[in-house]
Amino acid sequence: QAAAPLHPVAVQCQEAQVVVTVHRDLFGMGRLVRAAELTLGSAACLPAVWSGAETTVTFMAGLHECGSTLRVTPDALVYSMTLNYKPVPAGNPVIIRTSPAVVPIECHYPRRDNVSSNGVKPTWMPFHSTLSSEEKLSFSLFLMNDDWSAKRASTIFQLGEVFHFQAGVNTENHIPLRLFVDNCVATLTPERSSSPQYTFIDFSGCLVDGQLDDSTSTFISPRPRQDVLQFAVDAFKFAGDTSNLIYITCHLKVSLADQAPDPLNKACSFNKVRNLWAPVEGTQDVCSCCEMRSC
Repeated sequence: QAAAPLHPVAVQCQEAQVVVTVHRDLFGMGRLVRAAELTLGSAACLPAVWSGAETTVTFMAGLHECGSTLRVTPDALVYSMTLNYKPVPAGNPVIIRTSPAVVPIECHYPRRDNVSSNGVKPTWMPFHSTLSSEEKLSFSLFLMNDDWSAKRASTIFQLGEVFHFQAGVNTENHIPLRLFVDNCVATLTPERSSSPQYTFIDFSGCLVDGQLDDSTSTFISPRPRQDVLQFAVDAFKFAGDTSNLIYITCHLKVSLADQAPDPLNKACSFNKVRNLWAPVEGTQDVCSCCEMRSC
């Protein structure tokens, strides 16, 4: 209650501290006590705010400070301390005109409720939880049969056939995610940086192989699901290579499913009929950097 002669002690139980405001007319008789005669708790903490001209004295203390004690009940945490008034003889040291006083103070905090000024809004953002959760994000890349209904049984192709790639991510335990293919590189060895190499997806999701005159390569639109991306690439081999073996390495990534595609998160194919780049989703301008070959 407000610190006034009728209610001379006011207590604010805040999130991490207690604020005690004491009216100097402690006994409601018009006689003001001196601030130096007031202390808080068994540790006798001094006031934080006071002056001789003020009619109130303010104490501020952490819940664990000034010798406070903590009591735990089934429903609450109770912090207890005392406001102490100890008069000092004034004028004639043989007599005093007021009695000492002890005012008990308690702050009760519910154990099962939110005591913060901000409401709790539970969210689970991918990658923001724990490392173990991050490791559960599992990517996949498969060769599919011509109608995309199952994994392709054979990895042997004839030139003139089409590679049907299906990239995916396991989004179990995560909020919805959208999968993208940043780049794909073909090499003669499993080492991605080996030479020679041919990059057929580049610049954060541009299927650059589709610009070649003898190619019909494209991303499949629409997607079957947000966490799956399919793309078809005309079969090829390295010129002059007699091993007839290629390795393909793709860099996959995800964004939030409700995040709009942008130049770094996109899947763009080249439309030869219209002579422009077109995205699987999003506005056409996200693909403009494919033409500049810099995203």
